[in-house]
Amino acid sequence: MPRYRRHLIPLALLGLGLIAACGGPFPQSTLAPTSDFGQEIDRLFTGIFWWAVGVFVVVEGLLLFSILRFRQREGAPAPVQHHGHTTLEIAWTLAPALILVFIAVPTVRAIFTTSGPAPAGALRVEVIGHQWWWEYRYPDLGLVTANELHVPVGRTVVVDITSTDVIHSWWTPKLGGKRDAVPGRHNRIMFRPDSIGEYMGQCVEYCGASHANMRLRTFVDSDSGFEAWVAAQRIQPAPPAAGSTAAAGQQAFQKYGCIGCHTVAGFSAGQLGPNLTHVGSRTTIAGASMMNTEQHLRDWIGNPPGMKPGSMMPNMHVSAADLPALIAYLQSLK
Repeated sequence: MPRYRRHLIPLALLGLGLIAACGGPFPQSTLAPTSDFGQEIDRLFTGIFWWAVGVFVVVEGLLLFSILRFRQREGAPAPVQHHGHTTLEIAWTLAPALILVFIAVPTVRAIFTTSGPAPAGALRVEVIGHQWWWEYRYPDLGLVTANELHVPVGRTVVVDITSTDVIHSWWTPKLGGKRDAVPGRHNRIMFRPDSIGEYMGQCVEYCGASHANMRLRTFVDSDSGFEAWVAAQRIQPAPPAAGSTAAAGQQAFQKYGCIGCHTVAGFSAGQLGPNLTHVGSRTTIAGASMMNTEQHLRDWIGNPPGMKPGSMMPNMHVSAADLPALIAYLQSLK
């Protein structure tokens, strides 16, 4: 077999691998921004990327030229050696400096563009990182929820980010950049979403055993959809009907001490864990790491540390008789 043919199969496999790597879906890609902040960063990235490509092409081209032009040839004299070339030295000093200027100008512009004052009517959201879940407070709306952020499309959102324990980092790739959540400090990010949808994110600063399970979801709603969500969140859940399975679950909620850690409006006022007032209407549980289904609730309540290493929620050893009722109660909180 000719030598060149022996390399065809590995090259073909490499090509197929590269093509496969370009497939999707990529739910947490920053290369498909859906907010003004994301688009500004994407433009900055694209500009710097092409500068990098240009530098790579020029440097590698000169390197290949030098290798081929001045390679050793049998019987040929060694190339003439030059020590010091003022023009070349000035050129390769000025060229990188100019490239840095061309990169610095749009970078500084992007910083000022994304860090300006919030416009009138912006929605304020306070994000508080916990091990390992996110708390969301809407101070102007009087709402508190967890792990799932709802915002209206086309309206600027100002997110104030901090932490109660260790350093976390809040990131929804399609909407904006990362911001660290640091105890005792407040960092800010501002973005205006332009597309209705559900966008996944996560903590991107290592924060302990369940760092990988500290996820989040941001729902960009229509104006009417966001108003409906706000209205639903403001309604206090009705007490379960006497004698119902949910009523028995409410008693179990108290029996196993859940009221000491979780808030349920009108029933308990715990502050250590996520607010569960409307947990039945959320799509996820356990720091957005599991879908909110009956089976996942069963697994989570049955053994939180087993489902989420290092979980601050202990195994309460809920009995097999009480577990279905407790699940029914939580699912009724909508």
